[in-house]
Amino acid sequence: MSPSPPAPEVSWSQRFIEKAIRQWLGFSLRTTRWHFDATPEARALLLKERGDGQQPGLLVAFWHEALALSPALWWWTEPRNPSMQLHVLISRNRDGRLIANIVAPWRIPAIHGSSDKKGKNKGGAAALRQIRIALEQGHTIAVMPDGPKGPHRHIQPGVLALAEKTGVPIIPVGVQCRCIHAPSWDRMILPLPFGRGRIVCGEPVHVKDGKREAAATQLRERLNAAQEEAGRSAGSYPERLAPMPPQCVTDEPVSAPAHPSVTQRTGAPFLWNALASALAPALIVMLRYRLRRGKELGGRLWERLGLDDAPRPVGPLVWFHAASVGETVSILPVLRVLLETTPAIHILVTTGTVTGSRTLTRELPQAMESERLLHRFVPLDVPRWVRRFLHHWRPDCLVLTESELWPNMIAACNAQGIPVTVINGRLSRAALSGWQRARRTAGVMMASLSWVAARSPEDAARFRMLGANNVFYDGDLKTAAPPLSGDPELLQAGCNAIGKRPVWIAASTHPGEEQNILTAAKIVMRSYPDLLTIIAPRHPERGATVASEAQRAFPSAPPAPRRSQGKLPTNADPIWVVDTLGELGTLFQLSSIVFMGNSLFPADGTAPGGGHNPFEPARFGCAVASGSAISNFEEAFEALGNATTIVNTPQELARWVETMLSNPDLVAQRGAAGRAIATRDQALPIRLADLIQRTMRHA
Repeated sequence: MSPSPPAPEVSWSQRFIEKAIRQWLGFSLRTTRWHFDATPEARALLLKERGDGQQPGLLVAFWHEALALSPALWWWTEPRNPSMQLHVLISRNRDGRLIANIVAPWRIPAIHGSSDKKGKNKGGAAALRQIRIALEQGHTIAVMPDGPKGPHRHIQPGVLALAEKTGVPIIPVGVQCRCIHAPSWDRMILPLPFGRGRIVCGEPVHVKDGKREAAATQLRERLNAAQEEAGRSAGSYPERLAPMPPQCVTDEPVSAPAHPSVTQRTGAPFLWNALASALAPALIVMLRYRLRRGKELGGRLWERLGLDDAPRPVGPLVWFHAASVGETVSILPVLRVLLETTPAIHILVTTGTVTGSRTLTRELPQAMESERLLHRFVPLDVPRWVRRFLHHWRPDCLVLTESELWPNMIAACNAQGIPVTVINGRLSRAALSGWQRARRTAGVMMASLSWVAARSPEDAARFRMLGANNVFYDGDLKTAAPPLSGDPELLQAGCNAIGKRPVWIAASTHPGEEQNILTAAKIVMRSYPDLLTIIAPRHPERGATVASEAQRAFPSAPPAPRRSQGKLPTNADPIWVVDTLGELGTLFQLSSIVFMGNSLFPADGTAPGGGHNPFEPARFGCAVASGSAISNFEEAFEALGNATTIVNTPQELARWVETMLSNPDLVAQRGAAGRAIATRDQALPIRLADLIQRTMRHA
């Protein structure tokens, strides 16, 4: 979208005037000590803290007299909600062009136009079209409802009509600081440096159909109240009007960083640093133990110590870190956007598991072969190992995934001026409690993050509780990922082997859970004797153990066939163990009845669980069930609502499976509802990729 028509060529004198005004205005606003007040709803709208995925756009209204102070709100909001895209509605006349050229370098593009009057075309219709497009894309539009020529503090009908047609709210904003007033029709506020300022956001105005007059009165009263309240402690006292409503309860300092990547650079606490260094020999022993168990690769063990002899690619390099398979799958859409839209960029992905590296190779083979996408095993959080890694790779930005927060890693990046960000940020209640026991370490670490894109409002609140500043919620990447890839040949072979047998899937199961699944299977087989139960353990190396448990549960049946041995089920097999990596995308097409594991354990609490991602089967239109131990995915299950079912015992699981097998229409209904939710925010990876690129450019 082009926000405005091309500007006419300007003279050197006009450019000089624009630059002088911009420098004075920026100097005055940035040296002012700002404070921010907002009602809860206004703050939630500005910072995208609502839990409804990609929210619609937003109108922010100032009186025209406060136009010169409006960038202060942008500078406060952008670090806390880096996904915000702001435009300002300005008239097409010479003064409007001047203002647009002044604010353009601050990443505030203008939309030119004002209400058409007396048969004159002032660009109102064209501006309205551009604004509606921007609002549909979730952008924010700053408007002056009494501009461009007044009358002073009189609401023009255009902004109300726009809000009514689009359904977006209007936030009334008052701004005041140490200032002088211009001799203009609105007595425009001109800021002076080194003063105190205040930004007040009142209760949003929602314009209902046919209620413009009432909304105009409401907006005028709330704008007056906000402007009056802003002047109470900002060093300037205009004519007193009605007081601000009591909901404005927050009062916090406002900084004006040039970009969200600018943040405080701090080191890890000494105790954590020293402890990690002291444990280094024991960590090497642990790595060798993992190597013997097949959880490390012998030829790449040195990567865990930050050692590497491969050359760094030339040009921009962004470093993503994901713990294992689930986190790697969640960032795949962002990786694809960056690879497709930025040809010059290289991406380094580190994981802590072999399965995570195999996921990248399987999902992005061309990028791996061309070496635009590189994989390394993450160095353990020992200061000298992390410094060694950074010295070799010199990334332009570090993007952490979900809850992968390592104090020494973050401190080392900050020491070298590398911005550290978090996407799909997740903090469970248990993780929050753990970090609160190490408050100083957590506080230093969180304060060092450039920004955090939390996956839910609850996660955003927990990050803030630990001291993170620039936190915003823009959606869960797991609702933006494409369906898992499948193997057409395996799908056809599986369909041929299963035939018309009733079948259900227990996916991503963990130790201590398969016994409950096998018990449920035996119950269901009383009603469906030819039932096939597919068990896909989360860790494929457990395939032999799961097959042995199946043999004990069904002693008269043949040994359970295992996918890792190339075997398919026969009509005599009640259990099929799919102990391979990356084939859930195929299994979810073999049956629409799916139980997600790591969630149904004995009540003695020996296995904490945590659940697995229910969006993965939901994207295939599956009906989904889970046990109650879902602490890592509570928000996902809450979002899916009635499309999922929580069971607490093997008996409840068996009843659910029987219900689904006997009612295909119910399976289809729940599957359709789940698919709609699990695929609702396909634009989120684009927004996050754009934000990462902006962070790299301003590092």
